[in-house]
Amino acid sequence: MESRVELHEQIEQIKSKEDLADFVSALKLDLEADPVGWENPTLGRFLDAMERWIESMDNYYKNTGQPPVENPTWRTFADILLASKMYE
Repeated sequence: MESRVELHEQIEQIKSKEDLADFVSALKLDLEADPVGWENPTLGRFLDAMERWIESMDNYYKNTGQPPVENPTWRTFADILLASKMYE
């Protein structure tokens, strides 16, 4: 649970491709440290979840009081990656 909070906190700081690369590294470490905490620990399941989350991401942003993404940023991609960890 603690690493998930850290990942969410790290997303808030993503403003560059270097920040995103650091986030991807942290995500990989999270998977290695706690694969049971991942709903989608295999590449196939992760990519399937990513596809489905991208298709419905406007609803996520709407439900969290954020505008839909019209011009994705490095942070948007981090949101997609983190959601893919758990999206069913």
